[in-house]
Amino acid sequence: QARLPQSGGGSVQAGGSVRLSCTHSGAPMSDYCMSWFRRTPGKRREEVAFIDRAGQTTYVDSVKGRFTISRDNAESSLALQMNSLRPEDTAVYYCAAGRVCLFGEDYVNYWGQGTRVSVSA
Repeated sequence: QARLPQSGGGSVQAGGSVRLSCTHSGAPMSDYCMSWFRRTPGKRREEVAFIDRAGQTTYVDSVKGRFTISRDNAESSLALQMNSLRPEDTAVYYCAAGRVCLFGEDYVNYWGQGTRVSVSA
């Protein structure tokens, strides 16, 4: 069973940058497609970035050009570099791993514990 401890996050002013990290232990990360989700109060968890086993990426429109997802299978690590942050990016962010490489919460097998990012105006 995989585990996904996360690090990073915190508070930043609008226009700033934050980097989130996640490590994948318990199973080879190369077996999984990886994602970052976020949840804001009163809303469903939203997948914002996805990277498949080959390194191809997909982003939700609201973060395209600002967020970059990357993976290092040798280090079993996943990252989300978030630039040009906006107050509406404030959320708890979750690392996720799925054996079935499709976009969506239904295809996640394992979740990180979540880390909060707060963006002030």
